[in-house]
Amino acid sequence: MTSDLDLAWRVEEACLNAWPSPRQILLDGYLLRAAGGRSKRQNSVNPMRGSGAAEPAIAAACALYRSLGQRPIFRIPDIAPQMEPHLRTADYAVVDETCTLYRALDGVPAEPDPSVTVATTPGADWLALRDAVYQADAEAARVFRDTVAALMVPRAFSAALTQGGIGAVAFGVLDRGLLVIESVATPVPLRGRGHARRAVGALLRWSRTQGAEAACLQVVAANAPARALYRSLGFTRDVYRYHYRVGPEPA
Repeated sequence: MTSDLDLAWRVEEACLNAWPSPRQILLDGYLLRAAGGRSKRQNSVNPMRGSGAAEPAIAAACALYRSLGQRPIFRIPDIAPQMEPHLRTADYAVVDETCTLYRALDGVPAEPDPSVTVATTPGADWLALRDAVYQADAEAARVFRDTVAALMVPRAFSAALTQGGIGAVAFGVLDRGLLVIESVATPVPLRGRGHARRAVGALLRWSRTQGAEAACLQVVAANAPARALYRSLGFTRDVYRYHYRVGPEPA
């Protein structure tokens, strides 16, 4: 029988695999990522299952980030909080408390939604909409494309269609029977019309055809509209949370 902690680590590993950093190394059981761009997840230190003492990894990470001209960022999941006591200073701000939500896929309908396209690669329109919603500059857009190219597991990109084009996009990655949902994006003028619901629903159906048994996603805790959407889609279990400790910009 899987324990809550085992499930949390299973989900954590799948989420890391679903959002790989093109540049990363292991430091004594901690995964240091330095992809460039604005993504904190791809430019932070992450404790792995069984990681040990935090101080040596923190020191090594700070030195490496300094050499790269990047600010040090540490991701603190509540299933592995050992870095937190060493970072409780004015230099390391707490940002972006995030929920990790989970649901079983029992009851997901098998019939496809003809108003949503699902493809194995993102088209130019898909990428353009995501770039616009996330306000991605040239570097952030490049990093996202490098991330997609680095994926080694099955993936699908959904686009909910409207009369005027695409209303929302999302993508999902399948890791050992667990669907990880990423990059749900709807332009501001089109929000509240069910487009994101259709885009995510199509990924749930796709994953069932691939043998998935459950799905997960991560959402900033303060994002009430997104959390309400995911709750309505069955993501009612909060498996664990994390936040970041963000250091100062390099001098």
